Amino acid sequence: MATVAQQIPQRIAEAQHQELAGSPAVHSVWKTSILFTLITAVIFGLGYPLVMTGLAKVFFHHQADGSLILQNGQIIGSELLAQSFTSDKYFHPRPSAAGNGYDPTASGGTNLAQSNKALVTRIQGDIDKLAAQNGGKPVPIDMVTTSASGLDPDITPDNADYQIARVAQARGIDPDRLRKLIAEHITPRQLGFLGEPRVNVLELNLALDQLK
Repeated sequence: MATVAQQIPQRIAEAQHQELAGSPAVHSVWKTSILFTLITAVIFGLGYPLVMTGLAKVFFHHQADGSLILQNGQIIGSELLAQSFTSDKYFHPRPSAAGNGYDPTASGGTNLAQSNKALVTRIQGDIDKLAAQNGGKPVPIDMVTTSASGLDPDITPDNADYQIARVAQARGIDPDRLRKLIAEHITPRQLGFLGEPRVNVLELNLALDQLK
């Protein structure tokens, strides 16, 4: 059992602790913490998003609204999302694993490894089919592979060129007119070095329908 002399320091420490716990300094720390949390929540949770949205609406109105594409006043798609085109009269986008294909509510890839038998079989089958339709020409890689999102709206210029013969035959159009149309719709690298040249499939097909 501790002696009275041994208990005195312990009691003094407990008294000091109780005094400190009820001191204005501790209350000030709590008050500051709560105020800081509320202020930062308002600034960064409400103010910042509203300011950025307002600036985007003013300076980047088209992009802020989703880069929508209109035809006759009706929204028919977005520059940022691929759509399914299966007719021979149109250029086709990359394959898609988003939902049942090109589903913006189920964006994603197949998550299959390169060694997956089903993936290898599907890709090889697509390559064989496309090569047979084009005299054995090498198939551009983006014609048989999906993007990570399954919603890539663009294809490579090589991919578009590869489809010229099919589209020209289906529409009865001179292939040279299609080559010119594709060249007019190639988006170059950003700032000259970022990304790769690409062709937006939806915009290309809309322009294709305008050919006389």
